[in-house]
Amino acid sequence: MDTLSSVLDTLSYTEIVHSLSEKLKAHYVFPEVAEQIVARLKHYLERGEYTALTTGEAFAAALTAHLQEVNHDQHLRVGWQADPLPEQAEALYQNPTWLAERHQQAQYNNYGFYKVERLPGNVGYLDLRAFMDPAVGGETAAAAMNFVAHTHALIIYLRQCHGGDPSMIALVSSYLFMGEPVHLNSLYWRDTESTQQFWTLPYVPGQRFGDKPIYALTSHETFSGGEEFVYNLQTRQRATLIGETTGGGAHPGDVYRLHPHFNVFIPTGRAINPITRTNWEGSGVVPDLSTAREAAFTVAYRLALKAVIDRLGDPTSSALKQLREEAQGALKELD
Repeated sequence: MDTLSSVLDTLSYTEIVHSLSEKLKAHYVFPEVAEQIVARLKHYLERGEYTALTTGEAFAAALTAHLQEVNHDQHLRVGWQADPLPEQAEALYQNPTWLAERHQQAQYNNYGFYKVERLPGNVGYLDLRAFMDPAVGGETAAAAMNFVAHTHALIIYLRQCHGGDPSMIALVSSYLFMGEPVHLNSLYWRDTESTQQFWTLPYVPGQRFGDKPIYALTSHETFSGGEEFVYNLQTRQRATLIGETTGGGAHPGDVYRLHPHFNVFIPTGRAINPITRTNWEGSGVVPDLSTAREAAFTVAYRLALKAVIDRLGDPTSSALKQLREEAQGALKELD
Protein backbone atom coordinates (compact mmCIF):
# COMPACT_ATOMS: atom_id res chain seq x y z
CA MET A 1 0.00 0.00 0.00
CA ASP A 2 1.39 3.41 -1.03
CA THR A 3 1.15 5.25 2.28
CA LEU A 4 3.69 7.90 3.09
CA SER A 5 3.62 6.96 6.74
CA SER A 6 5.73 3.92 5.86
CA VAL A 7 8.56 5.99 4.39
CA LEU A 8 8.11 9.56 5.66
CA ASP A 9 7.61 11.49 8.84
CA THR A 10 7.14 15.20 9.41
CA LEU A 11 10.89 15.78 9.30
CA SER A 12 11.16 13.95 5.98
CA TYR A 13 8.65 16.31 4.32
CA THR A 14 10.87 19.22 5.33
CA GLU A 15 14.05 17.45 4.20
CA ILE A 16 12.61 16.65 0.77
CA VAL A 17 11.41 20.21 0.20
CA HIS A 18 14.79 21.51 1.38
CA SER A 19 16.67 19.12 -0.92
CA LEU A 20 14.39 20.08 -3.81
CA SER A 21 14.99 23.77 -3.12
CA GLU A 22 18.76 23.38 -3.02
CA LYS A 23 18.83 21.47 -6.29
CA LEU A 24 16.64 24.07 -7.99
CA LYS A 25 18.96 26.87 -6.89
CA ALA A 26 22.02 24.92 -8.02
CA HIS A 27 20.80 23.58 -11.38
CA TYR A 28 17.63 25.20 -12.79
CA VAL A 29 18.42 26.95 -16.06
CA PHE A 30 16.87 30.22 -14.84
CA PRO A 31 18.45 31.07 -11.44
CA GLU A 32 16.12 34.01 -10.75
CA VAL A 33 13.07 31.85 -11.38
CA ALA A 34 14.51 29.15 -9.13
CA GLU A 35 14.56 31.65 -6.24
CA GLN A 36 10.90 32.47 -6.83
CA ILE A 37 9.95 28.79 -6.91
CA VAL A 38 11.89 28.10 -3.71
CA ALA A 39 9.98 30.90 -1.98
CA ARG A 40 6.69 29.31 -3.06
CA LEU A 41 7.75 25.90 -1.76
CA LYS A 42 8.74 27.41 1.58
CA HIS A 43 5.36 29.13 1.78
CA TYR A 44 3.47 25.89 1.21
CA LEU A 45 5.68 23.95 3.62
CA GLU A 46 5.16 26.47 6.42
CA ARG A 47 1.40 26.33 5.84
CA GLY A 48 1.46 22.55 6.32
CA GLU A 49 0.19 21.85 2.80
CA TYR A 50 2.04 18.55 2.50
CA THR A 51 1.62 16.78 5.84
CA ALA A 52 -2.01 15.84 5.16
CA LEU A 53 -1.11 13.96 1.97
CA THR A 54 -1.25 10.20 2.36
CA THR A 55 0.24 8.79 -0.87
CA GLY A 56 3.55 9.20 -2.63
CA GLU A 57 1.79 10.08 -5.87
CA ALA A 58 -0.21 12.81 -4.14
CA PHE A 59 2.89 14.36 -2.54
CA ALA A 60 4.78 14.26 -5.85
CA ALA A 61 1.80 15.75 -7.70
CA ALA A 62 1.48 18.57 -5.17
CA LEU A 63 5.16 19.42 -5.42
CA THR A 64 4.98 19.30 -9.22
CA ALA A 65 2.01 21.68 -9.28
CA HIS A 66 3.83 24.11 -7.00
CA LEU A 67 7.03 23.90 -9.08
CA GLN A 68 5.10 24.87 -12.21
CA GLU A 69 3.13 27.74 -10.68
CA VAL A 70 5.73 30.44 -11.33
CA ASN A 71 6.65 30.02 -15.01
CA HIS A 72 4.62 26.94 -16.04
CA ASP A 73 7.69 24.90 -17.02
CA GLN A 74 6.19 21.47 -17.75
CA HIS A 75 9.58 19.79 -17.53
CA LEU A 76 9.77 20.64 -13.81
CA ARG A 77 8.24 17.65 -12.07
CA VAL A 78 8.68 15.42 -9.03
CA GLY A 79 8.33 11.65 -9.31
CA TRP A 80 7.49 8.94 -6.78
CA GLN A 81 9.09 5.49 -7.08
CA ALA A 82 7.81 2.52 -5.08
CA ASP A 83 11.21 0.82 -5.37
CA PRO A 84 14.15 2.63 -3.72
CA LEU A 85 16.27 4.74 -6.05
CA PRO A 86 20.01 4.04 -6.31
CA GLU A 87 22.24 6.00 -3.97
CA GLN A 88 25.49 6.23 -5.92
CA ALA A 89 24.71 9.52 -7.66
CA GLU A 90 22.16 12.21 -7.04
CA ALA A 91 21.97 12.93 -10.80
CA LEU A 92 20.35 9.69 -11.94
CA TYR A 93 21.32 10.14 -15.61
CA GLN A 94 24.88 9.59 -14.39
CA ASN A 95 24.07 6.47 -12.37
CA PRO A 96 25.13 3.22 -14.13
CA THR A 97 22.49 1.04 -12.44
CA TRP A 98 19.65 3.42 -13.19
CA LEU A 99 20.84 3.92 -16.76
CA ALA A 100 21.13 0.15 -17.34
CA GLU A 101 17.49 -0.32 -16.34
CA ARG A 102 16.38 2.52 -18.63
CA HIS A 103 18.38 1.08 -21.53
CA GLN A 104 16.75 -2.31 -21.01
CA GLN A 105 13.33 -0.71 -21.02
CA ALA A 106 14.29 1.20 -24.17
CA GLN A 107 15.33 -2.07 -25.83
CA TYR A 108 11.94 -3.63 -25.12
CA ASN A 109 10.34 -0.56 -26.69
CA ASN A 110 12.56 -0.94 -29.77
CA TYR A 111 14.33 2.33 -28.89
CA GLY A 112 11.21 4.32 -29.70
CA PHE A 113 10.68 2.94 -33.22
CA TYR A 114 7.26 1.33 -32.85
CA LYS A 115 6.35 0.78 -36.49
CA VAL A 116 7.83 1.26 -39.94
CA GLU A 117 6.01 0.24 -43.12
CA ARG A 118 5.32 0.93 -46.76
CA LEU A 119 1.78 2.14 -47.43
CA PRO A 120 0.04 1.72 -50.81
CA GLY A 121 1.35 4.30 -53.22
CA ASN A 122 4.91 3.79 -51.93
CA VAL A 123 4.41 6.14 -48.98
CA GLY A 124 6.64 5.43 -46.01
CA TYR A 125 5.21 5.44 -42.49
CA LEU A 126 7.27 5.74 -39.31
CA ASP A 127 5.75 5.58 -35.82
CA LEU A 128 8.35 7.19 -33.55
CA ARG A 129 7.66 7.43 -29.79
CA ALA A 130 11.07 8.47 -28.36
CA PHE A 131 14.59 9.50 -29.34
CA MET A 132 16.92 7.24 -27.39
CA ASP A 133 20.69 7.49 -27.00
CA PRO A 134 22.17 6.57 -30.42
CA ALA A 135 24.91 4.66 -28.61
CA VAL A 136 22.26 2.02 -27.86
CA GLY A 137 19.54 2.75 -30.42
CA GLY A 138 21.55 3.91 -33.43
CA GLU A 139 21.41 0.61 -35.32
CA THR A 140 17.63 0.46 -34.94
CA ALA A 141 17.33 4.05 -36.16
CA ALA A 142 19.49 3.28 -39.20
CA ALA A 143 17.44 0.18 -40.02
CA ALA A 144 14.16 2.12 -39.80
CA MET A 145 15.41 5.01 -41.93
CA ASN A 146 16.85 2.69 -44.54
CA PHE A 147 13.54 0.85 -44.75
CA VAL A 148 11.75 4.05 -45.88
CA ALA A 149 14.62 5.33 -48.04
CA HIS A 150 13.07 4.14 -51.31
CA THR A 151 9.55 5.41 -50.65
CA HIS A 152 8.32 8.49 -52.55
CA ALA A 153 6.92 10.35 -49.51
CA LEU A 154 7.12 9.88 -45.76
CA ILE A 155 4.63 10.23 -42.90
CA ILE A 156 6.17 10.40 -39.41
CA TYR A 157 3.82 9.77 -36.49
CA LEU A 158 4.99 11.79 -33.46
CA ARG A 159 1.70 12.20 -31.61
CA GLN A 160 2.95 10.06 -28.72
CA CYS A 161 6.58 11.14 -28.81
CA HIS A 162 7.55 12.56 -25.41
CA GLY A 163 11.20 13.43 -25.99
CA GLY A 164 14.65 11.96 -25.81
CA ASP A 165 18.27 12.49 -26.75
CA PRO A 166 19.16 15.40 -29.07
CA SER A 167 21.95 13.29 -30.59
CA MET A 168 19.35 10.79 -31.82
CA ILE A 169 17.27 13.67 -33.18
CA ALA A 170 20.34 14.73 -35.15
CA LEU A 171 20.93 11.18 -36.41
CA VAL A 172 17.36 10.66 -37.64
CA SER A 173 17.28 14.17 -39.12
CA SER A 174 20.49 13.44 -41.02
CA TYR A 175 18.57 11.00 -43.22
CA LEU A 176 16.10 13.74 -44.15
CA PHE A 177 18.50 16.38 -45.48
CA MET A 178 20.83 16.36 -48.46
CA GLY A 179 23.98 18.37 -49.13
CA GLU A 180 26.08 20.16 -46.55
CA PRO A 181 25.47 19.58 -42.81
CA VAL A 182 22.54 21.58 -41.44
CA HIS A 183 22.56 23.34 -38.07
CA LEU A 184 19.44 21.95 -36.39
CA ASN A 185 19.45 23.34 -32.85
CA SER A 186 21.62 24.60 -30.01
CA LEU A 187 21.36 23.96 -26.28
CA TYR A 188 22.56 26.42 -23.66
CA TRP A 189 23.62 24.71 -20.40
CA ARG A 190 23.58 26.67 -17.16
CA ASP A 191 26.02 24.45 -15.24
CA THR A 192 28.87 25.07 -17.69
CA GLU A 193 27.60 28.33 -19.19
CA SER A 194 28.24 26.80 -22.59
CA THR A 195 26.25 26.35 -25.79
CA GLN A 196 26.23 23.00 -27.60
CA GLN A 197 25.34 22.84 -31.31
CA PHE A 198 23.61 19.94 -33.07
CA TRP A 199 24.05 19.42 -36.82
CA THR A 200 23.05 16.81 -39.35
CA LEU A 201 25.83 14.30 -39.93
CA PRO A 202 28.05 14.28 -43.04
CA TYR A 203 27.70 10.49 -43.20
CA VAL A 204 24.86 8.11 -42.34
CA PRO A 205 24.80 4.30 -42.44
CA GLY A 206 22.88 3.40 -45.59
CA GLN A 207 20.88 5.75 -47.78
CA ARG A 208 19.33 9.15 -47.09
CA PHE A 209 15.64 9.76 -47.78
CA GLY A 210 16.54 12.72 -49.93
CA ASP A 211 14.44 15.78 -50.72
CA LYS A 212 11.13 13.92 -51.02
CA PRO A 213 8.00 15.18 -49.19
CA ILE A 214 7.67 14.64 -45.43
CA TYR A 215 4.53 14.96 -43.31
CA ALA A 216 4.81 14.97 -39.51
CA LEU A 217 1.79 14.19 -37.31
CA THR A 218 1.63 16.12 -34.02
CA SER A 219 -0.63 16.29 -30.98
CA HIS A 220 -0.85 18.06 -27.62
CA GLU A 221 1.02 15.02 -26.29
CA THR A 222 4.05 15.61 -28.53
CA PHE A 223 6.64 16.99 -26.11
CA SER A 224 10.26 17.98 -25.55
CA GLY A 225 12.52 16.15 -28.02
CA GLY A 226 9.53 15.30 -30.18
CA GLU A 227 8.85 19.01 -30.39
CA GLU A 228 12.44 19.82 -31.20
CA PHE A 229 12.39 17.36 -34.08
CA VAL A 230 9.28 18.85 -35.71
CA TYR A 231 10.34 22.44 -34.91
CA ASN A 232 13.69 21.84 -36.61
CA LEU A 233 11.96 20.43 -39.69
CA GLN A 234 9.39 23.20 -39.78
CA THR A 235 11.86 26.08 -39.47
CA ARG A 236 13.96 24.53 -42.24
CA GLN A 237 10.80 24.08 -44.36
CA ARG A 238 11.62 20.40 -44.62
CA ALA A 239 8.27 18.96 -43.51
CA THR A 240 4.58 19.80 -43.36
CA LEU A 241 3.28 19.52 -39.78
CA ILE A 242 -0.28 18.24 -39.45
CA GLY A 243 -2.42 17.86 -36.32
CA GLU A 244 -2.50 19.72 -33.01
CA THR A 245 -0.23 22.27 -31.34
CA THR A 246 2.38 20.45 -29.26
CA GLY A 247 2.88 20.48 -25.48
CA GLY A 248 5.41 23.32 -25.18
CA GLY A 249 8.51 22.00 -23.37
CA ALA A 250 11.91 23.18 -24.62
CA HIS A 251 14.15 22.79 -21.56
CA PRO A 252 16.35 19.65 -21.34
CA GLY A 253 17.76 18.57 -18.00
CA ASP A 254 18.54 15.79 -15.56
CA VAL A 255 16.82 13.66 -12.92
CA TYR A 256 17.99 14.21 -9.33
CA ARG A 257 17.45 12.00 -6.31
CA LEU A 258 15.64 13.72 -3.42
CA HIS A 259 14.91 10.70 -1.22
CA PRO A 260 14.97 6.90 -1.63
CA HIS A 261 11.47 7.16 -3.15
CA PHE A 262 11.39 10.64 -4.73
CA ASN A 263 13.22 12.28 -7.62
CA VAL A 264 12.88 15.50 -9.58
CA PHE A 265 13.49 16.40 -13.21
CA ILE A 266 15.17 19.82 -13.36
CA PRO A 267 15.78 21.60 -16.67
CA THR A 268 19.42 22.63 -16.81
CA GLY A 269 19.42 23.97 -20.36
CA ARG A 270 17.29 25.69 -22.98
CA ALA A 271 16.94 25.27 -26.73
CA ILE A 272 18.00 28.00 -29.17
CA ASN A 273 16.90 27.46 -32.76
CA PRO A 274 19.41 28.91 -35.28
CA ILE A 275 16.61 30.27 -37.48
CA THR A 276 14.21 31.79 -34.96
CA ARG A 277 16.78 32.39 -32.17
CA THR A 278 14.12 31.17 -29.73
CA ASN A 279 12.18 27.94 -29.04
CA TRP A 280 8.73 26.48 -28.44
CA GLU A 281 8.68 26.71 -24.62
CA GLY A 282 5.17 27.46 -23.37
CA SER A 283 3.72 28.05 -26.83
CA GLY A 284 4.25 24.62 -28.38
CA VAL A 285 4.88 24.03 -32.07
CA VAL A 286 1.95 25.18 -34.18
CA PRO A 287 1.29 22.80 -37.10
CA ASP A 288 1.10 24.02 -40.68
CA LEU A 289 -2.29 22.33 -40.99
CA SER A 290 -4.37 22.19 -37.81
CA THR A 291 -6.64 19.16 -37.76
CA ALA A 292 -8.44 17.02 -35.24
CA ARG A 293 -6.41 14.12 -33.89
CA GLU A 294 -8.48 11.46 -35.64
CA ALA A 295 -8.25 13.21 -39.04
CA ALA A 296 -4.52 13.98 -39.13
CA PHE A 297 -3.34 10.73 -40.69
CA THR A 298 -5.92 10.83 -43.48
CA VAL A 299 -5.03 14.43 -44.30
CA ALA A 300 -1.34 13.56 -44.41
CA TYR A 301 -1.83 10.39 -46.45
CA ARG A 302 -3.97 12.21 -49.00
CA LEU A 303 -1.31 14.93 -49.40
CA ALA A 304 1.43 12.31 -49.66
CA LEU A 305 -0.39 10.35 -52.37
CA LYS A 306 -1.05 13.52 -54.38
CA ALA A 307 2.62 14.41 -54.08
CA VAL A 308 3.64 10.95 -55.31
CA ILE A 309 1.31 11.21 -58.30
CA ASP A 310 2.53 14.72 -59.16
CA ARG A 311 6.19 13.71 -58.91
CA LEU A 312 5.61 10.68 -61.14
CA GLY A 313 4.01 12.83 -63.85
CA ASP A 314 3.34 10.79 -67.00
CA PRO A 315 5.71 7.84 -66.55
CA THR A 316 6.93 5.76 -69.46
CA SER A 317 8.21 2.69 -67.63
CA SER A 318 5.79 -0.07 -66.66
CA ALA A 319 7.02 -0.08 -63.05
CA LEU A 320 6.29 3.63 -62.58
CA LYS A 321 2.96 3.32 -64.39
CA GLN A 322 2.02 0.55 -61.98
CA LEU A 323 3.06 2.71 -59.02
CA ARG A 324 1.00 5.63 -60.30
CA GLU A 325 -2.06 3.38 -60.60
CA GLU A 326 -1.45 2.08 -57.08
CA ALA A 327 -1.25 5.63 -55.69
CA GLN A 328 -4.35 6.71 -57.59
CA GLY A 329 -6.25 3.69 -56.27
CA ALA A 330 -5.22 4.44 -52.69
CA LEU A 331 -6.23 8.08 -53.10
CA LYS A 332 -9.62 7.08 -54.49
CA GLU A 333 -10.24 4.91 -51.43
CA LEU A 334 -9.72 7.95 -49.16
CA ASP A 335 -12.33 10.03 -51.01
